[in-house]
Amino acid sequence: MLKVRVIPCMLFNGFNLVKTIQFNQLRNLGSPIQMARVYNSRNVDELIFLDLMATVENRPPAFAVIKDIIEECFMPLTVGGGIHSLEDVDQLMKIGADKISINSEALKNPSIIGQIVKKYGSQVLVIAIDAKLIDGQYFVFRDRGRQNTGKKVVDWIKEVETLGAGEIFLNSIDRDGMMSGYDIDLINQAVQVSSIPIIACGGAGKVQDIIDAVIKGQANAVSLASMFHYSGHTANSIKERMAQAGIPVRLIKK
Repeated sequence: MLKVRVIPCMLFNGFNLVKTIQFNQLRNLGSPIQMARVYNSRNVDELIFLDLMATVENRPPAFAVIKDIIEECFMPLTVGGGIHSLEDVDQLMKIGADKISINSEALKNPSIIGQIVKKYGSQVLVIAIDAKLIDGQYFVFRDRGRQNTGKKVVDWIKEVETLGAGEIFLNSIDRDGMMSGYDIDLINQAVQVSSIPIIACGGAGKVQDIIDAVIKGQANAVSLASMFHYSGHTANSIKERMAQAGIPVRLIKK
């Protein structure tokens, strides 16, 4: 079994980092540059930076901010938000992004998946999926969780995998910021139809939630934000507990 990754997720509103609850109630968390420095000094496996408002406001990625983060970042960085074209991807790769995450644009224009994969390879492309449970089924939402696409999550996962996506960033709208545990059923359904890695996001409140996402949900990686901001845990303290539970992780020896 490959090592399970623990990945902080930084949410950006165009000015500062924010924290959301069920995709609403933005709370200011300060400078993304400073937070990148903090994560860089700790044992995080990767970092995800998502510009929440770029697509909603129909603006391009915050290239200058992203470039500053990359200069502080010595771990793989995934960048998403406001990516509307292959030219946007070219610019992000040029300034040093390791992976690209697309969400709404892939739903509006699935051909962009093939364009990115053809030029940069599947390993560069992460498809972000915002999922919500409605009447017992999980549906894909776009535009920061504002619009139900009518697509079932499992069907969209199969479609983007066929088109060449390298990973899935699976975010539960219902669990976002609630710190009540990951949606294990959602993760299970995704894993069962996918042969590419599933990054579970939304709901981590304690270490056992992360362990459950991996052991019960079979997630390949976990992404979280609130636990790092509010619980006092570091990536290493989380991974030490994961290792004790028999989960393979990358640890830095003290």
